[in-house]
Amino acid sequence: MSTTSSPSRSARSTRPGSPAGPRAGVLAAYAALALTWGSSFLLIKVALGGFTVGGVAVGRIVLGAAALAVLVVVSRTRWPRERWLWGHLAVVGVLLCLAPFLLFSWAGEHLPSGLSAILNATTPIWTALAVTAAVRSERLTRGQGAGVALGVVGVAVVMGLWRVVGDASFAASVPAQLACLGATACYGAGFAWMRRFVTGRHGHGALAVAAGQVGSAAVLGLLLSPVLVPQLVAGGGPLGGVGVAPVLALVGLGVLGTGVAYVWSTFVLVEWGSLAASSVTYLTPVVGVLAGVLVLGERITWNEPVGALVVVVSVLLVQRRWPRPRTPRP
Repeated sequence: MSTTSSPSRSARSTRPGSPAGPRAGVLAAYAALALTWGSSFLLIKVALGGFTVGGVAVGRIVLGAAALAVLVVVSRTRWPRERWLWGHLAVVGVLLCLAPFLLFSWAGEHLPSGLSAILNATTPIWTALAVTAAVRSERLTRGQGAGVALGVVGVAVVMGLWRVVGDASFAASVPAQLACLGATACYGAGFAWMRRFVTGRHGHGALAVAAGQVGSAAVLGLLLSPVLVPQLVAGGGPLGGVGVAPVLALVGLGVLGTGVAYVWSTFVLVEWGSLAASSVTYLTPVVGVLAGVLVLGERITWNEPVGALVVVVSVLLVQRRWPRPRTPRP
């Protein structure tokens, strides 16, 4: 998920299902989306080589808001003017951007990027639980309940909870893994808030809503920057001393992952329908793990891919006959 909201109902129903001969442009957008969101955890790791946790989180939001604002201006999209809507977009901005990005950035200092990517795949499970609690008309079926329970098992396998006794390194990683789960829980709460208070209650397109929520998060992040970003550069050095790789990673996280990826996701969803578009959920952890192994030389243990497979199966169960939110890249 990205950090954006779902398109309007009319857009979702434009082309249900996957076409027999998908255009090359749609395939390219789909591949770019999976690569961008899947590699977000790698980019966080690289960006932390030059910037602080707060600098990475707030910086990517500001860059993403700027990219979306440019898209709004270029497309001549009308900005929301309703005060009530801006209030809800601010809440969604905190839940889908500011809070989870801070948590994932902090976790990135302590965990392999691939493990963060796997834990991020639990987002649909948290979304199902949050929507059930927030929307009276939505209730989990038995199959979806089984999917949630299976997801808990999958997370336990990914984390390797049996190592809790006698493994000091595991104990040290638990807070960071819980931070990742906290971030995905924020995503779930954000989608539930969007569904209950925003979706279907206004006449704005998805681009305006996305720009509004990311823009709200950027304003809040800048206002809170004395607390969240007491230092921008890791180690307190000068900005000019930051290497090229961390700068490019932060720009990629913001402009692509939090900005342009929205355009790709909307394009794919309109062309293929929600079912096919939501399958990017299953590719992002694969891309995340491979990127960590190939680029950073990270090592994975047997329980991580096994647990990831269990999580994917649980997500399939949870998403059966359920409005499918896209999994956000952190």
